[in-house]
Amino acid sequence: METTRVLQVDAFTDEPHTGNPAGVVPDADELSADQMQGIAAEMAVSETAFLRSSETADRRVRYFTPTQEVDLCGHATIGTFAHLHDEGLEPGTTTLETNVGVLEIDLAADGTVWMRQDAPTIREVDVGYDRVADALGVDRAALEGASADIPLAVASTGLPFLIVPITYLSDVGDADPDMAAIEALTDDVDATGVYLFTFDALEPESTLHGRMFAPGAGVPEDPVTGTASGAVAAYLDRFGAFDGDLPDELRLEQGHYVDRPGAVRVRLADGVQVGGRGVTVLDGSIAVPAADEDDILEA
Repeated sequence: METTRVLQVDAFTDEPHTGNPAGVVPDADELSADQMQGIAAEMAVSETAFLRSSETADRRVRYFTPTQEVDLCGHATIGTFAHLHDEGLEPGTTTLETNVGVLEIDLAADGTVWMRQDAPTIREVDVGYDRVADALGVDRAALEGASADIPLAVASTGLPFLIVPITYLSDVGDADPDMAAIEALTDDVDATGVYLFTFDALEPESTLHGRMFAPGAGVPEDPVTGTASGAVAAYLDRFGAFDGDLPDELRLEQGHYVDRPGAVRVRLADGVQVGGRGVTVLDGSIAVPAADEDDILEA
């Protein structure tokens, strides 16, 4: 039976069994897309990263949820480079080829991984507070009250998310999402998921508290989401949420309502950079699914 090495790395945290668990397959050059999808389904975490060789960057990566390939994943990138740091990768800047292009990854001496994301794109959407409130299982008035200055919009720094501000932390915690309705909503606005947030955070050093739902991508609720954190930070800057006094670094807390607390650091001064650390909680091997005879290896 053919096997390959696989790890689980908890990202955006220093504590095992918190943050966002990511699968990492360090040597995936010989795996087909179907085999990678099969391994991701067996890992059953929100995303698994498969490292491959690249002709245009230092490394190539492909990301799979349990049900499909996605173009970019923040926490799986952080987890991958946290693992490479443990394996002796020197601090500095390296390049990573993804389905959205080549990204720069900065590894600090303390193991913090900084991922430079795409230039943001932001567009307001008119989907109606009633529909959004019903999909998320929240009070419409709480949405309208929070959206006076910062509207409903789809923001992307590599993956698009519908950004939804709400008034209080209790509103975020009490959300009772209808996954089918969220999937239909995200399909209609061409988004990967919905990021619900409030400035009413748990920790005094945090900028906001968020939850992210992406059932259409096979992730009903993601514990801590790097790509969405970059998108919401760019969204807040675009709509002047800080009255021209943008913090040097934002701290976005997430995951507490699924018992996987973590935090994402975001810098906007020189493009969108998402940062965090990770801790390996599993290092072993997994059986490689058999390949079909006509299963062609993809670059």
